[in-house]
Amino acid sequence: MYDRLVHLASVSLAKIEFKQEKSSLWKEPYLQASGWVPCADGNVVSDLGKFDKTNGYIVVSANGGLNQQRVAICNAVALASLLNATLVIPRFLYSNVWKDPSQFGDIYQEDYFMNTLKDDVHIVKELPSYLKSVDLEAIGIQITDADIAKEAKPTDYIRTVLPLLLQNGVVHFLGFGNRLGFDAIPFNLQKLRCKCNFHALKFTHKIQQVGSLLVKRIRKYEAAKSMLDKQLLGNFIDYVASKEDKVVGGPVKYLALHLRFEVDMVAYSLCDFGGGEDEKKELQAYREIHFPLLIERLKKSRTISSTELRMSGRCPLTPEEAALVLAGLGFKHRTYIYLAGSHIYGGNSRMRTFTNLYPNLVTKETLLTPSELAPFQNFSSQLAALDFIACASADVFAMTDSGSQLSSLVSGFRTYHGGGNAPTLRPNKKRLAAILSENKTIGWKTFGDRVSKMIEEGQRSRTRGFGRSIYRHPMCPECMCKSH
Repeated sequence: MYDRLVHLASVSLAKIEFKQEKSSLWKEPYLQASGWVPCADGNVVSDLGKFDKTNGYIVVSANGGLNQQRVAICNAVALASLLNATLVIPRFLYSNVWKDPSQFGDIYQEDYFMNTLKDDVHIVKELPSYLKSVDLEAIGIQITDADIAKEAKPTDYIRTVLPLLLQNGVVHFLGFGNRLGFDAIPFNLQKLRCKCNFHALKFTHKIQQVGSLLVKRIRKYEAAKSMLDKQLLGNFIDYVASKEDKVVGGPVKYLALHLRFEVDMVAYSLCDFGGGEDEKKELQAYREIHFPLLIERLKKSRTISSTELRMSGRCPLTPEEAALVLAGLGFKHRTYIYLAGSHIYGGNSRMRTFTNLYPNLVTKETLLTPSELAPFQNFSSQLAALDFIACASADVFAMTDSGSQLSSLVSGFRTYHGGGNAPTLRPNKKRLAAILSENKTIGWKTFGDRVSKMIEEGQRSRTRGFGRSIYRHPMCPECMCKSH
């Protein structure tokens, strides 16, 4: 789609390959990012006598994939505290999309989770025997996402759920997708959500061990580089460099990229990606099978052209566009790039421009041996946990879709534990579309300057705004403290 710009990028990368790289590429551009430090790990002040008597048990069956379920867990912790209830370790619903039977203990360390939060909320692994045989749906205490508004307020739960809890001793939330808002929430509940997300949820030793192999093999270095490594990998990474590491001279820097260009995202967007009639037929067939409600809605609405969609920032970035952004910023041809996510729509042919510009592209499938990957096959959430580790530990993390749950949670984790040294790149799709619309005439220097300005403005350190996710924007008094 952008042959001329790709050629200019290739020429530019060849010119700068042996020049001194801009050190600013690997640094946070704003000092304010280092002015906040983590402080949600202390005990959350609770009401006097809170644990003398519980109001009952909260059971949560969370839907979605790894990252949606992570949010549901921490929302459930806050809700249990709000209602003075005992939380049963959440269960994960099997999804026909994710096709992963993993449960909490397959992904997170249960005992660590319970111990970290033991002074804040009462948590048990299962319901007591007298409640196990109760049909929760039959007696009207199963609450679905249709019963509770998205991003509901605490008062909604106190008004509608607490009476059920007091009457029956247990309530069951089925789905629980984004069912607790971000404002107005009591300070202590927000802090508890942060403590849950940034401190209590540790991946299992199995995931940490293999995650450490990913990071070590990309860096060609055995020791931890930052607090992020220690938080994510625990005892599976050395804290002091070995003699061999010191001889090598330091770790290889790498950029992690979450390239959200899977077929579901591509089909749902309704955008044109230059694949002609074959692409249009293929994506329409996918929509008819997987998105019937979208098809019905389209029949009743005005057709919006692909150009309109792209210029309004509603089209996912292609691998080609992502590569042009990185080249425009000045990342060199030999930069090591970890690619997160599942199958890219269009496969190797769609990735060809990207790999021509950036051949040092690695994935968990290329870094790990078949025997190392085998225990994770058919467990998409556990594979996503490996991506989470590789992305959060990266020297630079780049996303192509700021609405992605993985990108959202990884960027928040890096803000919280990164010490102001964990830059994240967030292209503004609307602004980028405007720049790329001039692809037939724009000069490479102008392209690079405009892309750099767009990314830099997206990196401004901002405290959490009203209604914004505390998991994505932890820079706020409930989660972090000012260091000066």
